[in-house]
Amino acid sequence: MSQFKYVFLLFSVLFICCASETSEDKREKAVPISQDSINKILVEINASEKAKSLDTLFKNKVKLAGFNGCVLVAQRGQIIYQKAFGLSNFKTKDSLTLNSSFQLASASKTFTATAILMLADQGKLALTDKVQKFFPAFPYQGITIKLLLSHRSGLFNYIYCCEQDCEKPNKFKKGVFDNAAMMEIITTHKYDVHAKPDKKFEYSNTNYAILACIVEKVSGLSFADYMEQNIFKPLGMKDTWVHNPKGNAVHKNKTMGHKASGTFEDETYADDVVGDKGIYSTVEDMLKWDQSFYTENLLKKTTIEQAFTGYSNEQKGKRNYGYGWRITDDGKAPKVIYHNGWWHGYNTLFFRRPSDQTTIIVLGNKYNRSTYQIQGVLSILNTNSSPTDFEGAE
Repeated sequence: MSQFKYVFLLFSVLFICCASETSEDKREKAVPISQDSINKILVEINASEKAKSLDTLFKNKVKLAGFNGCVLVAQRGQIIYQKAFGLSNFKTKDSLTLNSSFQLASASKTFTATAILMLADQGKLALTDKVQKFFPAFPYQGITIKLLLSHRSGLFNYIYCCEQDCEKPNKFKKGVFDNAAMMEIITTHKYDVHAKPDKKFEYSNTNYAILACIVEKVSGLSFADYMEQNIFKPLGMKDTWVHNPKGNAVHKNKTMGHKASGTFEDETYADDVVGDKGIYSTVEDMLKWDQSFYTENLLKKTTIEQAFTGYSNEQKGKRNYGYGWRITDDGKAPKVIYHNGWWHGYNTLFFRRPSDQTTIIVLGNKYNRSTYQIQGVLSILNTNSSPTDFEGAE
């Protein structure tokens, strides 16, 4: 082969390789930041002084309100403050650490929605698909994936109607009361819906339990395996997992949920249904989750924008709901994307303000409503915050 032909062939191969780069390869990815740049950011945001004030605030929350949990506060992607307060297990007296994993409760919905949107980005489903495409016997007509994501399906909350079919907590036909059992019950009983599809917003855990079933049907994986392989592992969320009653995995950093009195929460009806809840994580892993939405590592930019758009505008107000996210946007203060959670003694606050990349993560494992009270944190961060309304337990 002549030298000219060899060079031409090499050039052609390089050209084809570059031209065949997929859109996924072109997605914006997080670029490692140098320590000098990190130090500069920390100085610019006055991180040291804010950390001292935050430490005082949370120590007072522990002393005066009985808070027990872990906290992380970040701005511009950099951690300003993180700390663990109290016990992982009140019986054994094991202390919490920053690696302690908490049940996220309804904040799990942010992951379920993202899994669905990932499958949509890959062309494996469409948000306009009706539930019957995946479950032909589903008796409730006119309900699309989009309506499940935005809580506009009109469906009842399974938690309040399926218990009568369980022999005892979490037991259905001598097996586990899980997502499959829930689908069987609501398909068989054909409960009355609360509204026609897309008539109004009504928050319902049923929507997200069904979405988890759709993830399994489309992917061919269990919900737990899909999340591990496609979200947790790629993002390096090493202490995050989906509760799996049929699995044998032992998670050494798992906390226990407690009542406000400090006693264990008993086994609770519907513990084994996931999608609406059921994901365990740490404050540090949740920061990785937060930061992923500033890249296109999981979702296209346009899809992220759709997820952060409110779809319930029939009532005027600053609060809304997107695809798996609550939204606060009064047109004056910067837009806030967040989701709270409450289940089995756990309280979760996951607050994101994209305009200045402010992140507040508060995870508690002893029921305490002070988890959601973060106006003091926002005041310390000094970022032109309007009065907040993030105190709901979901």
